[in-house]
Amino acid sequence: MKKILFIDRDGTIIQEPPGDYQVDSMEKLAFVPGVIGALREIVRDTDYRLVMVSNQDGLGTGRFPMDTFLPPHEFMLKTLAGEEVVFDEVLIDESMPEDCSPRRKPGTGMVGKYLNESLDRMNSYVIGDRLTDMQLAENMGIRGIFFGEEEGEGLPIVLSTGSWGKIVSFLKQGSRQAIRVRTTAETAVRVALDLNGTGQGEVKTGIAFFDHMLEQVVRHGEVDLVISVKGDLQVDEHHTIEDTAIVLGECFAEALGGKKGIGRYGFALPMDEAKAEVLLDFGGRSWLEWNATFSREYVGDFPTEMTKHFFASFCQGARCNLHVTAKGENTHHTIEAIFKAFARCLKMAVRQETGGRVPSTKGVI
Repeated sequence: MKKILFIDRDGTIIQEPPGDYQVDSMEKLAFVPGVIGALREIVRDTDYRLVMVSNQDGLGTGRFPMDTFLPPHEFMLKTLAGEEVVFDEVLIDESMPEDCSPRRKPGTGMVGKYLNESLDRMNSYVIGDRLTDMQLAENMGIRGIFFGEEEGEGLPIVLSTGSWGKIVSFLKQGSRQAIRVRTTAETAVRVALDLNGTGQGEVKTGIAFFDHMLEQVVRHGEVDLVISVKGDLQVDEHHTIEDTAIVLGECFAEALGGKKGIGRYGFALPMDEAKAEVLLDFGGRSWLEWNATFSREYVGDFPTEMTKHFFASFCQGARCNLHVTAKGENTHHTIEAIFKAFARCLKMAVRQETGGRVPSTKGVI
């Protein structure tokens, strides 16, 4: 799924000159304060792709000649490229308002191909300074960030601000989210994850001890997590635990995206007489090394043999390596120590450092 920012140009990236509002000479070209650094930070620290979408009344018709338009536009693009801000595509509609062109914003003609691709509608936005930009967002089935203080009642505006700094904070805060649903003849699983959360959530799998263990991930991993599962518990617990682990792992893989700036690795901890060590690598390959045994067949309504299978299934979904070692006299304590160490490991590994570099000599994970 592609997370894309569809960004208006005039009034959002470059300032609109008073009077005719036309940037038709180099003397009129001025960047909106803070926009260059903000776009650079977005490119560096997130997985957002950038697409410029702009109306340019009468371009090439004589009303606004091409040779006056190109120098400031090209200078703008070169300046941004010098700061590593490059747009996947620059889309400019040349029609006049009275032409009623389907390409002209808020029509979706210019962005039609993106609607047919794997666009992440939950995490993609239109950013612009006009209500037509917000109407474009509505027509695309995504949300809008209004660069200004307009309310835009009835439009899908999630943020109105004249500060690019606030836009960056909003995008970075919400850029590492995922919602996954898996429905089979055996289970119906829905998981919503926010890696930038604060340890809030709700877990309902129908298996009380399993819920208690997954709540350790929420609290000690400090992620926001909502898990809802309806499984064939009349058969046994296997399908519910396995499918929950797969979907949870898939959510971590999706929310991590390109894994820019993450810690990648990480935890050992004691719990009374028990201790657990969990080593994790979100390196893109699935593997589980397991060294833990339990003296009881069940803890509450949870079959202890499914502990290993849960983590194997999580590795499958998250495409990660896990090494788990644990021992203890009390099976409840031992399993809980594993889940707590796993949660702390997740917290370390997903934490995003400044700089935005992928933690790999390959440049990708």
